[in-house]
Amino acid sequence: MSEATDPINVIYRLRKSMQAQMDALIQTLANGGVDTMEDYKYIIGKIHGIDLITQELSNLLEPKEPDPNEPSNVTRIRR
Repeated sequence: MSEATDPINVIYRLRKSMQAQMDALIQTLANGGVDTMEDYKYIIGKIHGIDLITQELSNLLEPKEPDPNEPSNVTRIRR
């Protein structure tokens, strides 16, 4: 499998692209590049959507929940 089609590499590249898009949208808001409330809401919606997808991609790459198949580091003490 080539590096370009490796799923992990694709996810990292997608996250990088999405972060660049979100940064550009935030910069547009910060520079006052929005003329109407409709445009403002549209850009905020895009930022929110990109943020949600980026978080899900991060969760795929670095799961936060314990894997039930991995042994636990917790020692049980029985009385």
